[in-house]
Amino acid sequence: MNGEAVIVGGREIPSAAIAAEAQHHPAPDAAAAWNAAAEALAVRQLLLDEAERLDIAAEPLLDAEGRPLTGEDARIDALLEREVRTPQADEAACRRFYEAHRERFASPVLVEAAHILIEADPADEFAMGLAMGDARTLIRRLQAEPDRFAALARERSACPSREQGGNLGQVGPGQMVKPFEAALFALGENELCQSPVKTRFGVHVIRSGRRAEGRQLPFEAVQDAIASYLEEASYRRAVAQYIAILAGQAGVSGVALGGADGPMVQ
Repeated sequence: MNGEAVIVGGREIPSAAIAAEAQHHPAPDAAAAWNAAAEALAVRQLLLDEAERLDIAAEPLLDAEGRPLTGEDARIDALLEREVRTPQADEAACRRFYEAHRERFASPVLVEAAHILIEADPADEFAMGLAMGDARTLIRRLQAEPDRFAALARERSACPSREQGGNLGQVGPGQMVKPFEAALFALGENELCQSPVKTRFGVHVIRSGRRAEGRQLPFEAVQDAIASYLEEASYRRAVAQYIAILAGQAGVSGVALGGADGPMVQ
């Protein structure tokens, strides 16, 4: 696709083989699929050549889903198992990762949310002005009659949630558009937002419900998951380094090998 032959160890990978392999590599365009396929076949050829050089034979193996691997795939697995060694992640390494990324191991804040949407196009200044006025009127009514929220949502909201009295259920970070989320999470429990909130959908009157604060998960609860992550990351780096060494020894042209994120080492 790029006009340059893909050569591994002095042997060209046929264009027809790359074109057939490209069908297995979804990509935004044909060139990207071609490059991914060429990389996969180049890496595969490097590993098979090395397995042949080391006279590695493999017993029949199964993949992660219990399906039998082809003979070539089994030889590649046997080669990597023999040649690529990575240390296990000990407790100290896991704890260092935990302390450096504590935010990853906390459950999110959850807030029950309800709203009344006054629909308006943000590009229409006049319509947004009317919507802001309507929302301020609703807020004043709710300040005087807080129990009227559900009834007013059914009567005035342009959101399908009006059928549930404006109730959106529990909301966590990242689930709503940013202005809505910022206003909601700034509220205390069972509190009406005192100002209308503009979003791309129009203007919202927002009320919070029950609030469940985030909870830090203890190290012991996530240690095994951290160890698996660190060991997998270490293995990917080691395989990428091993492939780079093989490529340097054999010589590869016509394709840039992608290393640890390449299609043969995922």
